[in-house]
Amino acid sequence: MNEKIEARLAGLPTKPGVYIMRDAKGHVIYVGKAIVLRNRVRSYFQDSASHTPKTRRLVAEVADLEWIVTESELEALILECELIKRYRPHFNVRLKDDKRYPYIKITMQEDFPRILIVRRMLRDGARYFGPFTSSQAVYQSLELLRKLFPYRTCNREITGEDKRACLYYHIKRCPGPCIGKASKEEYRAIMEQAALFLEGKQEQIIEQLQRDMEKAAEELQFERAATLRDQSAAISQIIERQRIVSAQLNDHDVVALARDDGQACVQVFFIRGGKLIGREYFVLDNTHDESASEVVGSFLKQFYDEAAYVPPEVLVQEDLDEMAVIQEWLRRKRGTKVTMEVPRHGEKEGIMRMAVENATETLARLRAEWEADTTKHVQALTEIQQALGLPEPPTRIECYDISNTQGTNAVGSMVVFTQGAPSKQDYRRFRVRTVEGPDDFASMGEVLRRRFQHARDAKDQRAVDGKENRWAIMPDLVIVDGGKGQLGAAMEAMRETGVQDIPVAGLAKENEEIFLPHRSRPVILPRNSEGLYLLQRIRDEAHRFAITYHRNLRGKESVQSILDDIPGIGPRRRSALLKAFGSVDAIRQATVEQLAEVPGMNRTLAEAVLRYL
Repeated sequence: MNEKIEARLAGLPTKPGVYIMRDAKGHVIYVGKAIVLRNRVRSYFQDSASHTPKTRRLVAEVADLEWIVTESELEALILECELIKRYRPHFNVRLKDDKRYPYIKITMQEDFPRILIVRRMLRDGARYFGPFTSSQAVYQSLELLRKLFPYRTCNREITGEDKRACLYYHIKRCPGPCIGKASKEEYRAIMEQAALFLEGKQEQIIEQLQRDMEKAAEELQFERAATLRDQSAAISQIIERQRIVSAQLNDHDVVALARDDGQACVQVFFIRGGKLIGREYFVLDNTHDESASEVVGSFLKQFYDEAAYVPPEVLVQEDLDEMAVIQEWLRRKRGTKVTMEVPRHGEKEGIMRMAVENATETLARLRAEWEADTTKHVQALTEIQQALGLPEPPTRIECYDISNTQGTNAVGSMVVFTQGAPSKQDYRRFRVRTVEGPDDFASMGEVLRRRFQHARDAKDQRAVDGKENRWAIMPDLVIVDGGKGQLGAAMEAMRETGVQDIPVAGLAKENEEIFLPHRSRPVILPRNSEGLYLLQRIRDEAHRFAITYHRNLRGKESVQSILDDIPGIGPRRRSALLKAFGSVDAIRQATVEQLAEVPGMNRTLAEAVLRYL
């Protein structure tokens, strides 16, 4: 910790506020809020053993910090949202796309409103709907809207005195206010109906259309009555296609999270008047090592900061750490009471389960689309070739990562991507044998020496019996998770095993820097680069594979140590007990008679086990 950070920590106030962390270049890398700034910020720089890998990386990169005191936690949340939107810090959970999502805008501040697609909400008197994730879906919605509620798309000044209308009037896609066929009041009434339709209030529209149709018939305006009848029938067909999820629920948003291999997707169901009128999904970035509560909380703050409408009730999967303050923030945005709830049973729980299933399926589809997109794979591999100076695009990339807890149960992972897609049959796991204590460099060296020794042995064996062994397939590029230290260890191990001609690089997560042998400065790919995205996926997959193996070993060791401490219970009896009951908790719940029936056990030992547990 440098002197500047120590001085900053000493001056932290015991008040609510927002803290801003910067790196050595002055870039904002993290923004957070706290009820008590002194306690929250100082916790980052205390015992690192309890910190997640992401927090440790953050702390290692922090060169300066500042804070802004607020009157309340709610004001801190509002300021936090604004600063995250302004700086888009690297370490904050955030919506993946940098572009703004589209909105539908009805220019109600104009005498003859238009309906537009925009990327930003303004305080201009217009009515907004969104955000939406798909521009194509928005255009399709507007096409349907224009069939149901014809509106003008031109920019001409409407006086009602034009000599002739455009083509859209003649094909019944505009009511013709320019030639006086629709008065200001009549035209605005159409726009009000369009707004109600976008809000999901189709029943109100049908009721109004029925009244207008009856009035037109009474006044012998049969052509207008027929038009209103057809419009009402078209809207009724749309209502029939919409799924009625509950007769009890009114306006709700249902927010569901799905996570897989370090990727996260949030699905939002929009329920209006008991009907599911739409759904949108959002992909989140930088969710590694974050709890579901943190991920969903971050999403809610970003989504509703930009949302055109806040419903009276929001359903989420689980209790959030910031539930109360987010609920108060939403109440302030809506202007009336907003309730956040975790559904436990009944219709709400069923709807939440459906939303979670949709989020999971959406994430799986997105992953499959990326993996199947050969164009992106070719582009990514070409970008990697050019950035690293390789003779040709790397067909087979191997990535290695180390995982341990304070030096215990150290393991290594090897994941393989072929033509830009994972080749899981080639994944391998290593339990580090020769390294004592938390030494990632030495552990990385051991793993790579063993990997390439396996390759040599496989080639020698093939020369004897002619059998193929997948260990013998050599990579076109080796990636190690880490910076110069891990890269140096990898180079030494590869030199010792005679494969120093294989290109190798280190990928440091802090700034996504790529370190190459004999080069002092790292290579940095553009943030929107397909090559960087592929390298991140490979690195994250190696991390996931390593940490999963490490957790499994740690869990087994914990179980073994508990049972091994019981007098009279050796490896065989321990294995027999776990085979019979599956877990220590199940053993604890068993009776003396049930334990005594396990092979190798007797009543005396059974009583000893239960006493100990």
